[in-house]
Amino acid sequence: MNERFIELALDAGLLNYVDHETPRHYFIHGYAEQEDVEKFAELIVRECMEWCDAHATIDGTAQQIRDDIKKHFGVE
Repeated sequence: MNERFIELALDAGLLNYVDHETPRHYFIHGYAEQEDVEKFAELIVRECMEWCDAHATIDGTAQQIRDDIKKHFGVE
């Protein structure tokens, strides 16, 4: 799994791991709460918006895409 997805899934509470294992072996909780799944999705959407901000263009294309993503997913 992509390292950034792992970080976001950990932040959202979807993944866990055993501290003493090297390398870490991640596992998905047996049951994911809806709010955890929503948080994970929101973190991915925010990551996409931040990418657009970091790659702003003179013609405003990246900014427009960011605004479209924000509107489409209803993220503040």
